[in-house]
Amino acid sequence: MTNVTQKEIDDFYNQLKTEIEERGYNLNPNIDFTKKLIKSLLINRKRYGYDSCPCRLSKEDKKEDLDIICPCDYRDQDLNEFGACYCALYVNEKFNDKKQVPERRNLTKTKVKKGEIMKSSKMPVWRCKVCGYLCAREHAPDKCPICGVSADRFEKFEQ
Repeated sequence: MTNVTQKEIDDFYNQLKTEIEERGYNLNPNIDFTKKLIKSLLINRKRYGYDSCPCRLSKEDKKEDLDIICPCDYRDQDLNEFGACYCALYVNEKFNDKKQVPERRNLTKTKVKKGEIMKSSKMPVWRCKVCGYLCAREHAPDKCPICGVSADRFEKFEQ
């Protein structure tokens, strides 16, 4: 098993808490539970090279797992509907630890119809798969200005 120190867990917890609160998100208030999730994220980071969701099975391939790299593509939809993400790392004011969040990963994704967004733009349109942020530019941003995920979490819209 991959070793993770308490200092690594505490440091990542503090970093994550600061970063997500700046973006208007909240970590689960149960610190012991949250730190166990963070430990699992760090184990997955060491094991796979990326922060695969601790509550889902990784395919051990970053391209295949992009939708479940924390924060996962389903986080905001889960927060809006259930008050927590699937693993309950992220929560909002509607959070109820008795309510189970369903798995969305294997559901058919809704596609935006061709040309529906920014019809007049000659630039490619990029969508953040985590928070839905849209931008028109040659390449996806290095980092989403809303939720902070990296460029590989953006998908190109066909126009």
